Amino acid sequence: MALRGHLFRLLRTQLSHTCQQSRAQSVAVLGAPFSRGQKRRGVEHGPKVIRDAGLIERLSALDYSVHDFGDLNLHHLEKDEPFMQVKFPRTVGAANKQLSGAVSRAVGAGHTLVMLGGDHSLAIGSVGGHAHQCPDLCLIWVDAHADVNTPITSPSGNLHGQPVAFMLKELQDKMPNIPGFSWMKPFLSSRDLVYIGLRDVDPGEHNILKNLGIQYFSMRDIDRLGIQRVMEVTLDHLLARKQRPIHLSFDIDAFDPSLAPATGTPVNGGLTYREGIYITEEIHNTGLLSVMDMVEVNPVLGASREAVEVTTSLAVDVIASSLGQTREGAHVPIHEIPSVKEDTEQLRL
Repeated sequence: MALRGHLFRLLRTQLSHTCQQSRAQSVAVLGAPFSRGQKRRGVEHGPKVIRDAGLIERLSALDYSVHDFGDLNLHHLEKDEPFMQVKFPRTVGAANKQLSGAVSRAVGAGHTLVMLGGDHSLAIGSVGGHAHQCPDLCLIWVDAHADVNTPITSPSGNLHGQPVAFMLKELQDKMPNIPGFSWMKPFLSSRDLVYIGLRDVDPGEHNILKNLGIQYFSMRDIDRLGIQRVMEVTLDHLLARKQRPIHLSFDIDAFDPSLAPATGTPVNGGLTYREGIYITEEIHNTGLLSVMDMVEVNPVLGASREAVEVTTSLAVDVIASSLGQTREGAHVPIHEIPSVKEDTEQLRL
């Protein structure tokens, strides 16, 4: 039987050094305004519009000490020629190196970190920096796309479709020496990764998923099994052997485009609101979430102001749910209800 909910709290073990600190009351928010992992401009505005949708206020209402570290100053190199069809490799590599250091410092300081993108190529630095502090982490990738192309299998050359390939140890011999990434070494085993929400997987990616035996749940699997069973299997797969930090990398295009229209690569037939929130609620219930990414919110691609607002509001809901907001309502804990007598005596005073 899968281990879930309160059982995780009972079985949770101490994590190594910086990962064993309790981050329950301290959340850091870090913006990474970056778009060169793909071709559509506008996604660099994601951190701003997510904050403008009330993120900091929402997290503060959950009784966290919230530290907004602002946005990284990520530079675009003027001369950055393609390498093997890979676009802007030096710019993407430099941005991720900078992000990796920032994430590592935040986790090392004891915060639960929320990284706001930006495109999904930023996961190279986000997950990599997390792994520097917590090498035994596991990764839950919620996305319409697998993002595990190598430079050789990628149809587009866009690095936001390749970040997982940089992480996986099993693909080390499939990855060329790409300019800008000499600092990056693979750190994740395929058994420590689960995908949820897939519905647009390239042929090369499908081959990788099958050959490496990566656990994944397509939208068909979610329809067939139900989201409750998907999360039971996901958490059992990642945590039954060992309780360890979770990195949640959430692409807003995992949702159906009717819910998240302001994004760059929408695919019909995505997660419902209830499925997406259930995923994050279950991850929160483990007590092991350490870092989460929210990426690919692109306000420029919203057909209307309303389309942008519903997308950014959804992003805030996902983040808040990951950090403990419940559908029963998020409230500051009240340990004792005052009696009528006490209340009456106070009124008399």
